[in-house]
Amino acid sequence: MKSGWLVAGDVQPLPGYCVLLADPVVESINDLDRAQRVQYSLDVIQAGDALLAVTDAYRINYETLGNSEPALHTHIIPRYRTEPDGKRGRVAWNAYDWTTARRFDPVRDGPFVERVREHLNAGSPA
Repeated sequence: MKSGWLVAGDVQPLPGYCVLLADPVVESINDLDRAQRVQYSLDVIQAGDALLAVTDAYRINYETLGNSEPALHTHIIPRYRTEPDGKRGRVAWNAYDWTTARRFDPVRDGPFVERVREHLNAGSPA
């Protein structure tokens, strides 16, 4: 992406979980100039559009943290109507056990990655 690298999460507590990693690496979005901030924000939204297009998610949660990893990155988390009622309304970090979540698998997840890539290359709105 123009502002960094979109990667599938190394664990997949929810199918399609991705992270946008800023390039160049900075600690915070506040370290970017105005044009870089705009581009990063647009890329986050474009990634969410791609996930909505290629999964059956009904919404996307976006979380830009930086507490434990002091490098600008945004978690892009699809949410599904099929999630159990007790989890769907909660923050994904608290609703799911990330330590036991399914690991990303290049073979299993390859088609998903390719569909996201195709959507992004097709110029989805951003």
